[in-house]
Amino acid sequence: MRYVPLTVLIAGAASAPAFATQYLSAEEAQKLIFPDADAFRPHPLALDAAQMKQVEQLAGLPARSVQWRVVAAMKGATVLGYVVLDDVVGKFELISYAVGVNPDASIRQVEILAYRESHGAEVRLPAWRRQFVGKSAKSGGLAIGGGIANISGATLSCTHITDGVRRIAAVAQVALAK
Repeated sequence: MRYVPLTVLIAGAASAPAFATQYLSAEEAQKLIFPDADAFRPHPLALDAAQMKQVEQLAGLPARSVQWRVVAAMKGATVLGYVVLDDVVGKFELISYAVGVNPDASIRQVEILAYRESHGAEVRLPAWRRQFVGKSAKSGGLAIGGGIANISGATLSCTHITDGVRRIAAVAQVALAK
């Protein structure tokens, strides 16, 4: 019987392939989504119980009781819109993404910041992400098969990102819309 030293086994495990890919930082995404902005300011957003209930009704999903990471995109004293940063679980790992929201609570743009799964990175394709543009919690069309197409091999990533964007659209309608 041949024995393999423990250090070789540990070294082999440590060199297992990693699939995490960082595409954009939050700051890069902000500038990409709102290129005309001259400043980005943190915008604290905490929802009360009544607002959480409204979000659930609009999104058709449970509202998450999180402190939303929101940044206001400014041009002088004018708010151009907001960037909401969020994470959802793909199949096993977190997907970090940013959603640009216009002042009327419609979706301006979706950017994938980091993708950590071994499959399904096609959610980063511009054609898939463009499906969200112009939609809002009120207008609908923010569901897989109901305005957003699925990608074979990325079903869970597509579903979870879409659910996250739908929830953010509802939060924007309830708490950010002008």
